[in-house]
Amino acid sequence: MSDVSTSTTPGTTPGTTLRASRRAALLAPAALAAGAVGAAPLLGAAPAAARPRGTAGRGRTALVVPRAEARDWDPVAPEKWSFTGREVVLVERGEAPAGPRRPFEYAVVTRGPELASFHLTAQVRIDEPVSRNDRDVVLLWNVTSPTRFHYVHLSQDNAIYPHNGIFRVDDADRVRIDDQWDGAVGAPPAIDDTDWHRVHLSVDVRSGRIAVGLDGARRPLMTATDRTFTGGRIGFGSFDNHGRVRGLVALGTVAR
Repeated sequence: MSDVSTSTTPGTTPGTTLRASRRAALLAPAALAAGAVGAAPLLGAAPAAARPRGTAGRGRTALVVPRAEARDWDPVAPEKWSFTGREVVLVERGEAPAGPRRPFEYAVVTRGPELASFHLTAQVRIDEPVSRNDRDVVLLWNVTSPTRFHYVHLSQDNAIYPHNGIFRVDDADRVRIDDQWDGAVGAPPAIDDTDWHRVHLSVDVRSGRIAVGLDGARRPLMTATDRTFTGGRIGFGSFDNHGRVRGLVALGTVAR
């Protein structure tokens, strides 16, 4: 039986913890099924089999379901964020950080463990008006430091290098790694309105395969292969715009 892991809030009673564990166990198949709509089939495999209960943390199955509360997220600039209980909202644009070129503002999920291979689903929205062509939101993973992670840039513009693609930040300026970029144009625009969209992200650290899909499509919008990182935390933000996320669920294997 899989060892489904969630974090426990300090001060909770044993009964509350037990209920949370049961809820996680019930949610795990649902999370995988949700991923199967547009995430799991993108790579053709579920996360690696979990280790038996009671063994070392690395490799066991974990379900990460952050709440839309400040205690479950670590933003670069907390004053730029609002946590409504239902949505995590980046309310204003970030500022360019010193060092390598990378997303300006994001919040990392602190609830639960770091993940290696995983399937993630979330609903995202770009709050910038459509008149701004470079508008975007980003999902991050393999975050181990402010300058080491992967991210996918979801934008309505697909005609310049930093837009609408999959990227690696490895203590240097972001590098584009998706298969769709041909030097002039990338994948079809991911988000060209102000509606909510369901994003599916599937990552296999053993093969390095990455796939990103939208709105239940069975074919990925973007794909890449990169084995630079083997695990880390997930996050949400924007390169230099603003937007929001809700309903984020990630099911995968514990990285460490």
